[in-house]
Amino acid sequence: MSGTPEGPVPPEPPDLPTARPSLTEREHHDYRAGFRTAPLAMALVDRDGLVVAANDALGGLLGRDSAALREQAAADLVDLAADGRTWDSYREVLLGRRARFRCTRRLKRPDGRSLWAEVTVTPVPDTGRALLAVADISDRRELQARLRHLQMHDPVTRLPNRALFFERLSAALEAAAPAEPGPGEEPDAPRSYQSYGHGRTGRIGLCYLDLDGFKAVNDTLGHRVGDRLLAAVAGRLTECADSDGFTRSGGHLVARLGGDEFAVLVEESTGTEHLADLARSVLRALERPFDLGGQRLSVSASIGVVERSAAGTTATGLMQAADTTLYWAKADGKARWTLFDPERNAHRMTRQALSSTLRPAVEHGEFALEYQPLVDLADGTVRGVEALVRWNHPQFGVLPPNRFVGIAEEDGSIVELGRWVLRTACRQARQWQKDHPGERPLFVSVNVAVRQVWDSDLVADVAGILAETGLAPHLLQLELTESAVMGSAGRPLQALQALSDMGVRIAIDDFGTGYSNLAYLSRLPVSVLKLDGSFVRGFQDEERANPADELIVEALVGLAHRLGLTVTAECVETAGQAARLRRIGCDTGQGWLYARPVAPERIAEMIAGSAPLRV
Repeated sequence: MSGTPEGPVPPEPPDLPTARPSLTEREHHDYRAGFRTAPLAMALVDRDGLVVAANDALGGLLGRDSAALREQAAADLVDLAADGRTWDSYREVLLGRRARFRCTRRLKRPDGRSLWAEVTVTPVPDTGRALLAVADISDRRELQARLRHLQMHDPVTRLPNRALFFERLSAALEAAAPAEPGPGEEPDAPRSYQSYGHGRTGRIGLCYLDLDGFKAVNDTLGHRVGDRLLAAVAGRLTECADSDGFTRSGGHLVARLGGDEFAVLVEESTGTEHLADLARSVLRALERPFDLGGQRLSVSASIGVVERSAAGTTATGLMQAADTTLYWAKADGKARWTLFDPERNAHRMTRQALSSTLRPAVEHGEFALEYQPLVDLADGTVRGVEALVRWNHPQFGVLPPNRFVGIAEEDGSIVELGRWVLRTACRQARQWQKDHPGERPLFVSVNVAVRQVWDSDLVADVAGILAETGLAPHLLQLELTESAVMGSAGRPLQALQALSDMGVRIAIDDFGTGYSNLAYLSRLPVSVLKLDGSFVRGFQDEERANPADELIVEALVGLAHRLGLTVTAECVETAGQAARLRRIGCDTGQGWLYARPVAPERIAEMIAGSAPLRV
């Protein structure tokens, strides 16, 4: 660099434009002095992007002498060529095609220090030049960074909060999305090297956990202790995620999502075992008691684990899967981790779909009844039928009762559905009786859920339906499960007694599967025991029959008969089973040996004698 010992003499700045057509020499001098001494860092740039003149403030900002900036490329001085979009906008201003351009750049000084600068480029009219102004906004950026940190971090645990977690998750999924094929690449070529750099897997994992029983800590010890516990838990989670075993394949983020919910995001997961190892490590870490200033606390956690390919995954979808899996972990007993299971989730989704459409399905007429004969084992005649409900679902097809009755009991729709089944079955039984007046009328057996007894006036419903259809009470049999009947007391017992007094028969279904109080059985208004099919299935292998099975059934039948009850055997599938049950003294049988559940028209054919029993 040339110049006098006192330093180089800065060149006189060129004439600066003014709004007036002409300037005096004094005014010219004033403009030059103002440009040179202005506190805002500035430079005049020609159409080619070269610095014509720079003031002292710009030299000081860049850590260079202002005279040495002359004829330097302005874009290089303030990093305007770093990306194509910025460069194009800058050139548009120099060519007079754009009125103004502004951007933010991080600049590095020769002494190694860096600063954040706001760069503004404005064309100077009628000169072919542009004015470049550079403002140091480092303090503002630092304040913004501090404010963002406060905004994006949890004040209790100092961990990233929900907002930052989802920002990071979305960025990770976007970064892992497959790239478009490059020149010469086949569109369907494997993406392992096209999409992912060295050491990248294109997979993502998430451990979503909450603390078991944390509410009790807050309620009994106060929120201050609860907050200290959360902070201690956060520390152990961070230690787990920072251990060598879980940083080997990519980034990770431990976040508090709210309350006692935490998440550990694993970018570039290497597979489900990777996440399983992390979940096990977290459980072990939390098993150790926490010493909070003399307060010793133990805590456990339930963890939902999801691991999958990042391609095609959305943040919402990943979190829904994690939330579902966390629910499974809690339902399975807490203090454990559970891996997301697509089949289990599909079952849950189907269950939710069925639950949401159960009530309107009754109104839309989507249910139908089939009937299975109950056959007298002594003479082979049909004595009655059991009504079995089917749901003709528009999406899932024909569904048997075990697919939806449990859901109906949970949400209460069993009351409306049960009432429809009862009315339809009674009307059908009465219709058979009218159509075949010379034949012995069949009784119809209808299953009743215990919730129907509690949530509705079952006695009034039955009485009203019998009166409406004209069916005699002794031709109606109501079946309740053993657990429901044997525990009956209060209102359920009163309802059963009233129905029995009305002449309706009460049957215990699946008898023998529970822990029955046989002494209590004699005091219940029950007239029929239906032996569970597990007893009858023991009779299938006649060559290797277990004598104990026959002794148990024989004892149950003998006990029932002494109490004045009749016995029906379910799941009779072979003639050998029927013969042994007949020999034991069982009264009626039901099963595929005689008929599968059939439409009401087939039952009518059986009554008329035009169709065999086995259909």
